[in-house]
Amino acid sequence: MVENIETQLLGTVVAVQANFYQVQLDQPVASPFLLCTRRTRLKKIGQQVMVGDRVCIENPDWQGGRGAICEVLPRKSQLDRPAIANVNQILLVFAVADPPLEPLQLSRFLVKAESTGLQVSLCLNKIDLIAPSEQEQIRDRLRNWGYDPILISANLGINVDTLLTQLKGKITVLAGASGVGKSSLINTLIPSLSLRVGEVSGKLAKGRHTTRHVELFPSPHGGLIADTPGFNQPDLDTPPHQLINYFPEAKQFLATDTCRFSDCLHRDEPGCVVRGNWERYEHYLIFLEEAILHHQQRQQQTNPEASIKFKTKQKGTSYYEPKLETKKYRQKSRRTQLQELEIQYQEAEED
Repeated sequence: MVENIETQLLGTVVAVQANFYQVQLDQPVASPFLLCTRRTRLKKIGQQVMVGDRVCIENPDWQGGRGAICEVLPRKSQLDRPAIANVNQILLVFAVADPPLEPLQLSRFLVKAESTGLQVSLCLNKIDLIAPSEQEQIRDRLRNWGYDPILISANLGINVDTLLTQLKGKITVLAGASGVGKSSLINTLIPSLSLRVGEVSGKLAKGRHTTRHVELFPSPHGGLIADTPGFNQPDLDTPPHQLINYFPEAKQFLATDTCRFSDCLHRDEPGCVVRGNWERYEHYLIFLEEAILHHQQRQQQTNPEASIKFKTKQKGTSYYEPKLETKKYRQKSRRTQLQELEIQYQEAEED
């Protein structure tokens, strides 16, 4: 428990590199930031310091811009991938073109974001590359999914003010596939930054990874923005029976009715109220098989006596195969060998 918090220096960790922590102060005295270390006491109790943590600082050295973190305040939320605390919302950034919008990939990111329990918002970039009629078609389609996307152009500044309003006063994590313009968007939102921007590979029509670590950037309208390392296929390690809760358009079916069986996976069970002709149902079935596979993999890892084992091919496909029964051969000790020889000698004499 923190004592006399009001009299201590408070701030938010905005970057972590090695054993140093960049902290943005709530009430800057001589500098808005301090480069801090972690007290040995925190190390001994195993207290991790993450980006986004609210911390107390003691013994600030204003001339050297240094300080020491003496306490980490309780977290309101925590993400493991990326490792960041006290996040208020996740903003998924995708492009409508260059690279083209892939519904299954977008759905995967949405499901992963929904599984965190945080508020999820959707931003579609590069709308200057498609016609207004196509923009409306995409907007209507995603509204049927349960989302009201913000359509922007980071390069031309279209609807950027609308996005800034939604980010005000919050810690927001930006996520999305590589090459969709996350770094370009942050450069537009925060002109003082100059994040490295990657080009889209012409051969694969996919973006190149440019962000290497998690860092919080202060928005000029208030709030903090986290640019996360780009990744193309987030894992769906959610329990299979919970997966349906991460599809907003499907939850409306369960809000008014219930399936016949309480453990219904909404696949081929009789009396299911979810199975039907909604657009992302095929996505759900694909993700369900993956979630079941992850669940079975965990069970195999926790049960070493299982008769089958989980394997993954180089191309990413997974499968199970029977375990081969192996006998453990152990060389007998010299003492055991001598005892056996004595027994055989005694038996020979008795005969």
